[in-house]
Amino acid sequence: MISSIRLKFGRAPNLPPLTISPTAVTVFVGPNNSGKSKILSEISRICSQGDKQPSDVIVENIEFEPIPTAAAQRMIEAVAVQPNPGEAIQIAPDNVLIGKSGTRHHVPKSRLLEAMANPNANPTIFCQWYLSFNTLILGGQNRIALVNDQGAGDLQQNPTSSFQVLLRDDKRRENIRKIIHEAFGSYFVLDPTGLGTLRLRLSARSPINVLEERGIHDEAIKFHSAAQRILEASDGVKAFTGMLTEIIAGDPSVLLIDEPEAFLHPALSSTLGKEIAKASRESRKRIFISTHSPNFVMGCIQSGSPVSIVRLTYRDKIATARILPNEDILRLMRNPLLRSTGVLNGLFYEFVIVTESDADRAFYQEINERLLTFKPEWGIPNCLFINAQNKQTVHVIAKPLRELGIPTACVVDVDVLKEGGSVWTDFLGGAFVPAISHQPLGQQRALINGAIAKTGKDMKRDGGIELLSAQEKAAANDLFDQLSAYGLFVVRKGELESWMKPLQVPGHGPAWLMGVFGKLGEDPESAGYLKPQGNDVWEFIYSMKRWLTDANRKGIPQ
Repeated sequence: MISSIRLKFGRAPNLPPLTISPTAVTVFVGPNNSGKSKILSEISRICSQGDKQPSDVIVENIEFEPIPTAAAQRMIEAVAVQPNPGEAIQIAPDNVLIGKSGTRHHVPKSRLLEAMANPNANPTIFCQWYLSFNTLILGGQNRIALVNDQGAGDLQQNPTSSFQVLLRDDKRRENIRKIIHEAFGSYFVLDPTGLGTLRLRLSARSPINVLEERGIHDEAIKFHSAAQRILEASDGVKAFTGMLTEIIAGDPSVLLIDEPEAFLHPALSSTLGKEIAKASRESRKRIFISTHSPNFVMGCIQSGSPVSIVRLTYRDKIATARILPNEDILRLMRNPLLRSTGVLNGLFYEFVIVTESDADRAFYQEINERLLTFKPEWGIPNCLFINAQNKQTVHVIAKPLRELGIPTACVVDVDVLKEGGSVWTDFLGGAFVPAISHQPLGQQRALINGAIAKTGKDMKRDGGIELLSAQEKAAANDLFDQLSAYGLFVVRKGELESWMKPLQVPGHGPAWLMGVFGKLGEDPESAGYLKPQGNDVWEFIYSMKRWLTDANRKGIPQ
């Protein structure tokens, strides 16, 4: 149905607007307030009404695929309904009564066929007379309501609900039954014994045959009476089952789901993503999803079905949108280091900071939390802190995140000056420092490292660049300023333990960290609780914020 969606903005300010060519499943990710739910509502409204509104701030235009006449005839027949018994409706020879889920329109068939053949010239007719019946948006509550009892309908007419489709389609029921059993250990069954009402149940065993499930004889009644009504199950079970049922049996041409992972634990989120993508593989439907769950995204991609991932951001009245290549997401999922650090969570944050070790990560994250509380103009909002194993692996995490358009800062100790060769070039390359600059920056690094070595002191523990003469120190600061312009931040006085010297905390690594945390205090109301100061590590975090929030920052590929 949908051939393309053109947005009002692109990958970065002053770049052309992004055009999305939807695959079977299109997933919108990004930080909070980036527009994920809003884009779903705009797509839904346009598909239902066919016109633009001043309130549309994300979607510029939607292009629809022309539908050949023979296919359009079949599609109209699928939603054609007959007047209800005793209903006085006179249908003109060229007209047809179409509808779904209780909503009907009496429309001229020839005009509808014309609009379906050229939907972009007649979007209002195409959307209001046809696509609106085949567009469904699911939020927190109505996806739970999908498992509510439904009318059995008239078997001599087209089915008008997902349950009516399931009653007639043994294969689809078996498909859902298999998935639900794997997820919850119970068997999904459709109960028609309410005489005019279809109910969903969860059974301890699978029905012996089709008749035991679909019949209304004594054996069927006994079978369904022993099963639990799904309305008595948890919200997670109801939401999972309802969405799956609607996708497999409801057959909306355009389905939009806002945060499908709500009510589900991570493993079920992954399963749902996989099953949604698989179910859409051989259909013409287009599914659009907004999510905060990396597990759901992983499930979608692992399904093997075509999936488009679009990351949205919005800050300081600047919106961006970027299509994330599946192969790049797969790389995040398959690399053991990236997988173990939860790097895929970065898709849902505005910013990421990568440190050398877990102690570094914990310390800088705590400092940032205090800044956000007591000096928010210096703190970094919506930021994920991740640690590598050492400075040699920082770029392994940072580079793929930057390739996805996620502003990612790197923090390393001053002894990065000792790292020449491939370690140094990988460090620069991971931050997308131009290759032509690698050699001159490497020469600066080597000279400054040599100058510190001549002092005979340990650069990490004895003061870093403070060991240098005034001219040498100026050269070191110049090098580090060049690196920070690309989001590479060096602890110039040495290492993690160089911060907060007035606290006089002994030790190294985790021991030092616990000592510092003890002196920082826990209760913000106590006199001993340390709040942000105007220098030291507080200012270091602020320097990272300036780079991260700069729309024209260097080091993020366009």
